[in-house]
Amino acid sequence: MLPALTHQNSIEKLVLSYLDELSAAGFRGDIEKSYASRLAVATDNSVYQVIPQAVVLPKDIDDLKLLGQVGQQDKYQKITFSPRGGGTGTNGQSLTPGVVVDISRHMNKVLEVNPEEGWVRVQTGVVKDQLNDALRPHGYFFSPDLSTSNRATVGGMINTDASGQGSLKYGKTSDHVISLTAVLVDGSVLTTEALDDTQINAIDGDDLASKVVKTTAQICRDKRQQIVDKFPPLNRFLTGYDLKNVYDEALTQFDIGRLLCGAEGSLAFIAEAKLNITPIPKSRTLVNIKYDSFDSALRNAPVMVEAQALSVETIDSKVLNLAKQDIVWNTVSDLLTDVPGKEMLGINMVEYASNDVAENQQQVSALCEKLDEMIAANQAGIIGYQVCDELASIQKIYTMRKKAVGLLGAAKGSKKPIAFAEDTCVPPENLADFIAEFRQLLDEKQLNYGMFGHVDAGVLHVRPALDMCDPEQERLMKEISDQVVALVAKYGGLMWGEHGKGFRSEYGPAFFGDELFTELRRIKAAFDPDNRLNPGKICTPLGSDDQLVKVDDRKRGFYDRQIPVNTRDSFKQAMECNGNGLCFNYDTSSPMCPSMKITADRRHSPKGRAGLVREWLRQLAEQGVNADELEQKLLTTTPTIKQIIDRLKNSYGERRKQYDFSHEVMDAMNGCLACKACASQCPIKVDVPSFRSRFMNIYYSRYQRPAKDYLVAYVESYLPLMAKAPGVMNAITRPQWSKKLTEKAIGYVDMPLLSLPTLNEQLDGHHALRFDLQWLQALSEQERKNYVLIVQDPFTSFYDAEVVKDFISLIEKLGKKPILVPFKPNGKAQHVKGFLRQFAKTARNTADFLNQLAVLNIPMVGIDPALVLCYRDEYAEVLKETRGKFEVLTAHEWLLPLLPELKQYSSIDDKPWYLFAHCTEKTKLPNAEKQWGEIFNHFGITMQSIAVGCCGMAGTFGHEKDKLETSKGVYNLSWKPNIEQLDNSRCMATGYSCRSQVKRFEHIKFKHPVQVLLKAVQEA
Repeated sequence: MLPALTHQNSIEKLVLSYLDELSAAGFRGDIEKSYASRLAVATDNSVYQVIPQAVVLPKDIDDLKLLGQVGQQDKYQKITFSPRGGGTGTNGQSLTPGVVVDISRHMNKVLEVNPEEGWVRVQTGVVKDQLNDALRPHGYFFSPDLSTSNRATVGGMINTDASGQGSLKYGKTSDHVISLTAVLVDGSVLTTEALDDTQINAIDGDDLASKVVKTTAQICRDKRQQIVDKFPPLNRFLTGYDLKNVYDEALTQFDIGRLLCGAEGSLAFIAEAKLNITPIPKSRTLVNIKYDSFDSALRNAPVMVEAQALSVETIDSKVLNLAKQDIVWNTVSDLLTDVPGKEMLGINMVEYASNDVAENQQQVSALCEKLDEMIAANQAGIIGYQVCDELASIQKIYTMRKKAVGLLGAAKGSKKPIAFAEDTCVPPENLADFIAEFRQLLDEKQLNYGMFGHVDAGVLHVRPALDMCDPEQERLMKEISDQVVALVAKYGGLMWGEHGKGFRSEYGPAFFGDELFTELRRIKAAFDPDNRLNPGKICTPLGSDDQLVKVDDRKRGFYDRQIPVNTRDSFKQAMECNGNGLCFNYDTSSPMCPSMKITADRRHSPKGRAGLVREWLRQLAEQGVNADELEQKLLTTTPTIKQIIDRLKNSYGERRKQYDFSHEVMDAMNGCLACKACASQCPIKVDVPSFRSRFMNIYYSRYQRPAKDYLVAYVESYLPLMAKAPGVMNAITRPQWSKKLTEKAIGYVDMPLLSLPTLNEQLDGHHALRFDLQWLQALSEQERKNYVLIVQDPFTSFYDAEVVKDFISLIEKLGKKPILVPFKPNGKAQHVKGFLRQFAKTARNTADFLNQLAVLNIPMVGIDPALVLCYRDEYAEVLKETRGKFEVLTAHEWLLPLLPELKQYSSIDDKPWYLFAHCTEKTKLPNAEKQWGEIFNHFGITMQSIAVGCCGMAGTFGHEKDKLETSKGVYNLSWKPNIEQLDNSRCMATGYSCRSQVKRFEHIKFKHPVQVLLKAVQEA
């Protein structure tokens, strides 16, 4: 029997008392104490893992003030806090053993836009791309550009003084901060603004805000010369407390806001920000220059900068090759074509942007002329270039570049490129030599690595591949880190180019020097005398004996190595998550993780779920349970009477009161829609539905399943029987009393009605559809070319039979002979619900049947993409090499290669049809929408693909009572607003679940694309 998993990390009584008092004082936000919630914010995009004592998610600035006011009591002086935004930091900046203060869930509003004066005011939990979406209608954008812009918050950008692409022209985040509203450790509020000497001297208050302003001004004035002498003349600065830019000598003004930018939450909570905004350039052009080596790209970059480019971004062949293996390459392959006879080993992406179109074109033309001359002279290793003028194409290139961080983490094997010395900054003229020596350092240690970055600013991201589960490799990480620090100093650069210090804070004293570092500590002591705000980061208060965090502090690998190697390999879809956080994507039209979008709960994301499963596996191993061995036993044996009785006792007896961490894991898994977007959208391919079903299979060996799971898992078995009397079945399920009974007794709502007439009735008299395997085997190979085998799925065949009938008619209209294959259960619902032993049996039986058909060499086509893709994905996973070689095509995969032999249809209608693609289809088959467009064009029909995420139905997810509100919420994110703007009579959806969702919420019947094609053929 699987032993109960106990809660190892109890929350201290002091923190519980504080949280209770906080609630009593009127805190309106969320307070999360569960181990799962704390574990979800125990990691970021770094290698570190620190379990906090609790997570608080304030609603507004008043909640932030309460945190400090309640915490000022003497009994709570040892409670510490760390602010958190998107959790995208690469150096553990927001990780803390204290209380995490997450502002991203609630404090994420754009408060005011003033285009006339060129500024915006926001809550700091707003995501960068979200802010730009709000500014775009006004013709402005917030210019600091990050690779994590679709999930990084403005607060996080301020706390690390983020910059990124285009920083030579647009600067860093701090260059755009007009004022900040910050909450200090005592709960008081500091609003920053530029103050001159007279105003500073006039401050005579004894409150904390007054003290920090006077102390900071004095230090920055008195130590001005030492500060100027110490800071290197770089686009970046020594991240920490920006002493250099607090004081403006020309204006003789002090701006304490510059000090808070880059402070990593160690001085205050940043609640609101007033930011200046930049007009969107009217003309943008990207020149992608291709090189024969990465060194050539680096050494040629200064030429691009001299050519007055906005930005010069670079990536090496390692990143390029990883991109080619990812879904993102489908969007850029025509923009980064190979050069015949040459190997592309490096790229510089050179952008020009201006409000003067003529000026922009002139600069691009000048660069292209120079490139042509250099190529002709075989200079600088340039082998070719491509120019992108279309904004959409430029965005695709940058999306690929932004995904580079995650793509590096997708490297095969136990060694993964990791962030620990990856944002060094040296003068651009020294960059190539610096990198050459850096590479020599890594090559001597026989390490693989990838490189990309902002060569215009001298910043390069270098990520050596190490296995953090190996203690020796972990020690090597510290050794390399120390050597890189020395190397950076040699070339006159910085260890922290743009990603902040975090656990690299230990190097601060060496870079600042004793005198200036002491001044940093004085500032920390003024703001936070008891070291309660993100302690250990950047510096400690003067007079404190507290230590800085260290590069070799505890990492995620420490916990992962406690899991047996075979289990780590088996559950690699969870184990390999590197925390890059792409699953937190703000974009509602992105299919990535609808549950995270609707809940704003980090547990309900691929990253959160992967982390929970890792800890579950670790706890199992700690108690002597090998998850792999247990799983194999469950897959090959049926439960005994004793096991069934134990399961009931665990679920309904006294045992149910015992704490079991796996309940918390189950809660997170239960919220997953199993849409499979993460399996392709995540650069690491964190496949939640895969390990989710495995977890559920083991979990339900210990606890009793809900009745509704059995209903779903076996629906394919009883559907053919129900279809024999569909009128009777519909008459039973249609009345309100029946719906209420089903909802109360089973937990299902809005159950669909069976098709009337049935598919068989609609096809009555269709002799060509009779299936006879022996007769088909007797056909010649030439004769078989005229046939198409239609593989049925349970949803369209029994609930949307008209689509099957119309597809058959379309096949006939196109001169082919359709054969309806006998219905065989697909089993996807069993997999989704974790009935893995039953699913394996279903998959074997169906695969055996389809393998018999495969030898006929007749195309097999399915209508519903989710079910078709199950044959390729889940079947391959469970059956492995025994799956056979059968292939079931989607409708568009069958139609596309058929086009050359079909006549070209003239346009019959100038109005467009709108395609809402199934989320699994658009992520697993990234060219699907484009290919549907080609097919429609051939038939003389205009088609537009609508950018939507998940519809919220996800098979039967939307029919479960406890998930109804989530389902509605997901639908409202992108489907509902798009439908409201379109002629819904011309809307199509490829997925049955999508059409079903629209029908129940809008009372509209979407067509399947094959139905629109049939109409076009009939009317031609």
